[in-house]
Amino acid sequence: MKAFYTDHFVLPLPAGHRFPMEKYSCLRDLVKTVADIELIEAPAASDTQILYAHDPNYLIKILGGKLNPQEQREIGFPWSEKMVERSRRSAGATIAAAKSALEEGIAVNLAGGTHHAYRNMGSGFCVFNDSAIAARTLQKEVNTKLKIAIIDLDVHQGNGTASILQNDPSIFTLSIHGENNFPFKKEQSDLDLGLADGCNDHTYLTSLEQCLDDLNSRFKADCLIYLAGADPHEGDRLGRLKISKDGMRLRDETVFQYALDKRLPIAISMAGGYGKEIESTVDIHFQTISTALRFQQEY
Repeated sequence: MKAFYTDHFVLPLPAGHRFPMEKYSCLRDLVKTVADIELIEAPAASDTQILYAHDPNYLIKILGGKLNPQEQREIGFPWSEKMVERSRRSAGATIAAAKSALEEGIAVNLAGGTHHAYRNMGSGFCVFNDSAIAARTLQKEVNTKLKIAIIDLDVHQGNGTASILQNDPSIFTLSIHGENNFPFKKEQSDLDLGLADGCNDHTYLTSLEQCLDDLNSRFKADCLIYLAGADPHEGDRLGRLKISKDGMRLRDETVFQYALDKRLPIAISMAGGYGKEIESTVDIHFQTISTALRFQQEY
């Protein structure tokens, strides 16, 4: 199984910054120990690919460092050339994983899931929306008739993804998230399910099964992009749900079994994770990748 990573994912941040940037290199170190995973340098998304999902004026602002202080606060990272490169590589890795999945069944981006980025603005640690960029890139560069479903199981709603793709019938957006969590103004995905604080394994997994059944009845996908956020886990500082480690594994297995049953290629991104201890977040992400590897061998 191919996994896409680059040291550019690890952006130097001011002391005390709350984003757990080091989780990416920790995850890479674990993945390197697995013989059946091929680590590949994540490519950078091109301007053309980014513009499939973003406004030209916004891209010009990002590239030229023209974001005002309020726009930088909304993103949550100070502007730098390294921030731009990280954002390009994060989107490029999801594109590469999606193209690889079309050939091999499953592939993974060790970062990505930047679903709060809108067409014309960044937000919530997200600069470019890698899922929207990757979906549109597949349609532009691989097959114009591809129908793609984005399954977003980060604990925060994929508001930017929903907004960018709202009027696109060829890409289905599904978001299962904490109803009372960020973003507090939700957008309209094709299918949204907001969960109450303290949601347990049984409620979560039952809800996921129902949503996948609904997706299947409403949309005939050719491939999937899966945002496997670690933040529904009970150990997450920001998640507010109570999903156990086993529950997180069953979540992943449910999505991968859905893909396998229908022979749908699936590209995975890691999305959010803000564990009280960073090791717990890395552990959940690694569990997702290990589970994916088991299913990839069945394709």
